[in-house]
Amino acid sequence: MPVVGSMRLAWLDGYQKISPRERRSAPAVIVAIDEESLTRFGQWPWPRTLVARLFDRIAASRPAAIGVDILFPEPDRLSPEWLAPTVADADPRLAERLSRLPHHDALLAASIRAAPVVLGIAGLEAGPPPNSAPMTPSLQKGTSGALSGLRRYATALRSLPEIDTAAKGHGLLSADTEAGVIRRVPMVALVGATPVLLLSLETLRVAGGEPVFAVRAGAGGVESVSIGDVNVPTQADGRVWVHYTPHDAGRFVSAASVLDGRADPEDIERKIVLVGVTGLGLIDYQSTPLGERMPGVEIHAQVLENVFDGALLTRPRWAPWVEACAFLLAGLVVVYGVPRLSPLRSSTLLLLLLAGMGAAGFAAYRGAELLLDAAVPGAAAAFLFAAMLVDTLAEANAQKKMLQERLQHEREAAARLAGELDAARRIQIGILPRPESAFPLERRFEIAASMEPAREVGGDLYDFFMLDEDRVFFLVGDVSGKGLEASIFMAVSKALCKSAALRTGRRIDELLREANAEVGRENSEGLYVTVFAGVLDAKTGRLEYCNAGHPPPFVLGPDGGVTPLAEGGGPPLCVLDGFAYVSAEHALEAGGIACVVSDGVTEAMNAAGQLYGVERLEAALRRNRQVDGPQALVDAIKADVARFVGGAEVADDLTLLVLRWNGSSGR
Repeated sequence: MPVVGSMRLAWLDGYQKISPRERRSAPAVIVAIDEESLTRFGQWPWPRTLVARLFDRIAASRPAAIGVDILFPEPDRLSPEWLAPTVADADPRLAERLSRLPHHDALLAASIRAAPVVLGIAGLEAGPPPNSAPMTPSLQKGTSGALSGLRRYATALRSLPEIDTAAKGHGLLSADTEAGVIRRVPMVALVGATPVLLLSLETLRVAGGEPVFAVRAGAGGVESVSIGDVNVPTQADGRVWVHYTPHDAGRFVSAASVLDGRADPEDIERKIVLVGVTGLGLIDYQSTPLGERMPGVEIHAQVLENVFDGALLTRPRWAPWVEACAFLLAGLVVVYGVPRLSPLRSSTLLLLLLAGMGAAGFAAYRGAELLLDAAVPGAAAAFLFAAMLVDTLAEANAQKKMLQERLQHEREAAARLAGELDAARRIQIGILPRPESAFPLERRFEIAASMEPAREVGGDLYDFFMLDEDRVFFLVGDVSGKGLEASIFMAVSKALCKSAALRTGRRIDELLREANAEVGRENSEGLYVTVFAGVLDAKTGRLEYCNAGHPPPFVLGPDGGVTPLAEGGGPPLCVLDGFAYVSAEHALEAGGIACVVSDGVTEAMNAAGQLYGVERLEAALRRNRQVDGPQALVDAIKADVARFVGGAEVADDLTLLVLRWNGSSGR
């Protein structure tokens, strides 16, 4: 699945970001046509005579081989034979003299022929079959037909035949990106039916004077590529994982310094020289797992360093089996431990398992340069843990109901039940988050909440937590019914809503659609839940919200204006399966306050049978808008409701949540 693949690649990239490769050897030096060179000798493309002079200067320093990460597919328009017709009418004699001058492409071909030069070719997905242009011969060892798994290009873009045939070798420049990142490169690929080495390996072959290269294959595909005594293990498709170092200016020599004679010949002598264009705007820089972009010619240099140092990363064929075993072991521990441990201890157990898998994967990377994925088995174990936790809560609910029915007529059972209800109240209050511990260092917003059940336990709920470093999620809900049944369903609903929020990280309407489906599956008693859920962007004050049958909240502006949030939403959860909830947005001003209440506030009743109502709530908000912080506003509204109700019996749970946005930089 794409999500699983992306998760795995991101995890494997994390190894290199935490601990990139250290550069030990320097087999290659890059002669870069950089900004300095373009300023000194003019814009690209240069006349072929200047490129030929560059190759001659490099060859004079006696490199082992020269790999050219540049294509010359078109004639040089500055060559004399192209200029002669343009001046023929104005100066026929000049045109005649120009026509007798050597062609620039021929001069470049002569320079290439005189040096150990390897030219690049670019693989094309479509086009006519490749012609009979020269290509390095290869030997296939092992299983016949295993090369069919190699990356295949229909044809290739090459330099002009006159230039192309002068080279000592031809190497592939192309490499596929994965989500925009170059992680793996093909050591060998097929152009038509012909195996072709990567430019860096082909340059190594020419440097070593080897006439051929060998590809060893087994039943599972390609196993390695060999050039003389150098053997490079590969994946079944001929690719390797590149072990990157950060961009290193020490790999580069400016082409301007080579042409001007300022470059030290010892920097080039007996080295593999890679020539490429790195001037900004002239080449697409490639993204690497380190999170930085570097020119493709530097990636070729890194491949050579990997080969010389034996530092290529490996994701062995048995890696999926190891990862599956890791998940199986973690799953057995979760299945055994969750029903027997408290939620806190079982959560701690899960964290230890995840940390252990992550540490083992990183140790394999650091110690043996193996790429083992801990993200996918870890996520699967966490999902299993969540499912087991929900199932355990549901089972606890059923056991409590059976105990209540069996002992309801006995005084001792009643006393025990009262004690259990008191414990349930403490647990229920305990699972609700506290602002001081949830956001201890946050200054961009403040939040306060209160839930007072009408009985020992209640069916109201609230929750808030960070989705990422800038977005805070919050919700207030009300389960139909009262007492223990409602409180347990409240706990299940809270857990499932939070699980959906953390798991999806998507829009709020999509979250409620998923929560509606998941809560409905655990709804054996036909209950329903009204929910108001929102996500505040602490950087911008943008509030995205969705109301599932809950009383509309209010926004109190800095000027004292009170605005109801009446848009978006749908029916309560568990009422309509598959309902498409609609989200809405509101832009909070700095100092703006959102107040969400349950119907226990607006429907609070006094001894005369009057309801507290929405108007009294709005008046209380305006009257107390200057209080110091959300907690003071919560206390003020609760006190106002208590004064209104007086000595009347409380009929419903009373829940409030107040959120104030202080601006992107806090107060």
